[in-house]
Formats: sequence, structure tokens, C-alpha cells
Amino acid sequence: MAEYQEYNWRTNNVLSEPTDNKTVYKNYTAKDREVAVNALRNLMISCDDCELRRYSGEDDKLLQKMLFARNFVLEDSFELLKNYVYYRRRNPDIFRNLHLYSEDVRKALENGLPGVLKDKDRKGRCVLLLTATNWDGSYSLLTIYRAILVALEHLTNEIHNQANGFVVIVDWTEFSYRQSLYLKPAILKLIIEGLQDCFPAKFKGIHFIGQPWYVDAALTMIKPFLKEEIKERIFKHGNNLSTLHELVHKDVLPAELGGEQPSYNPSSFLASLDSHKKGEVNGN
Repeated sequence: MAEYQEYNWRTNNVLSEPTDNKTVYKNYTAKDREVAVNALRNLMISCDDCELRRYSGEDDKLLQKMLFARNFVLEDSFELLKNYVYYRRRNPDIFRNLHLYSEDVRKALENGLPGVLKDKDRKGRCVLLLTATNWDGSYSLLTIYRAILVALEHLTNEIHNQANGFVVIVDWTEFSYRQSLYLKPAILKLIIEGLQDCFPAKFKGIHFIGQPWYVDAALTMIKPFLKEEIKERIFKHGNNLSTLHELVHKDVLPAELGGEQPSYNPSSFLASLDSHKKGEVNGN
């Protein structure tokens, strides 16, 4: 939409040294990004961990994601990269056969777990939507997490999303007590660790709507695992959609969230993933 505004990251090249002696690259032109990526790669090459050194051979795309996720603070980006590598090493079952055509992942995506709205919000952020009542329990919470990772791997290939980040809306409306028994604390903790500390994406807001008391109870259990900055970005709206609309304007939201867009159809995002994958296969 015309009123959307992107954060200003396409300006001049500046390199600054803050008081904590961390190297920060500001105002990210293509040249800035190249310099920062090379600096990050050099840190990897010179480290003691042989697996990290192997990752130094990755193309620039992964390293740039790390830099954007930590606002181009070099040392923080390196820590994120280490977390990313070690998390994958510790949890091989999550990443085994992790792709769009994995049967369990595809089932979750068909149910809109997650879905992605076609328009960015007014701050240029990509909006993910999870409609919890669509989860019938025929696949696990871990499967939903794997589907989220597949979606995010695709979405973070766009530099716009790397720069502006994501908003997540979880709609708990009509989510039953029986369904809440699928919310295993150990898996929730694993998800928090992965998305909070180990994945190269910025989560700018996490919104819960229509959550019943038993979901609130489940979410309370995971609160100790959240960093303060993430806690500050979690908003519980209950049935008050007007407070959601203050933070994510209804001009991008589907009708079921009180928005001005048609009802969300999960097949739309899945079709875009399929189209992209076919383009990769055909070399486009």
C-alpha cells in the first residue's frame, strides 16, 4: 500500500565503534553489506571450531541474514551464527528432511500453520498468521515448528524481510482444552530457543488473540525462557481486536481478524512457495 514505509537502510556507508568495542556497520548499501559479510566470514575462518570454519564456505546470503538479524553488529552476528550451527547440531531430528515437500511440513502449511499475509504492515513488516484451531492433532507441535522454519527460510531470502522483520499473530479462537494438551512444554521451550537465539530473523511483535485461560496457563510456563526484549513484544489481546488494530492496522488483516481484506486462504502462501521452488528447479 502507498502508506507503507520501509526503515531507512539504503543510505550511505558508515562504520562506527561503540563504547563496548563492538564493530557496527550502519546504513547498509550493497558495498556495506559486502564489507560486513567478508568481516563475518573472516571471523569464522579464524575461529577454533572446524564446523564453523566449514560454514565460512556458505554463500553470502546466510551471512547477510545473520548481520541483519543483529543490526549489523559484527560480534553479535557471529554469536548468532554460532548458536545457529550448534542448535542444528544438537537437534538433528528437527532439520532432517526439512523441506517444502516433507509430508508433515506440507500438511501444516496446508492448514495455515503458518500462513503469511500478502501485504506488509505499515512499518514494512511481514505478517505471519497461525490459526490454532486448524490444528487437529494429527501431526505434532514439532511439525508446526518445522513448517515455521521452512516458511522463514524462504521469507528471509528477501532483503526487505531481513531488514524490517516479522510480526506474528496467533489466533486461539475456538482452540479447545483438548487441543491445548498438544502444547508440550519441552517442545515450546525448544521452539523459543530456536527462534529467539538461533534463527536469523527479527520478531518485532507477537500477538495472541482469543486465547482461553488454559492457553494463558500454558504460555505462563514458557515465560521464564523468554528474553526481556521478547517479553516486551508479546501482546495478549483476548477478544479485543481494537487493541490489535492499533499495532497491526486492519487494512492488511483478513476479515476474521476484523480486517479489511478477504478471509485468509492458506493455499495462497503454499502456492507461492511451490512457485518459488519450481523456479529454483528450473534455474529461474
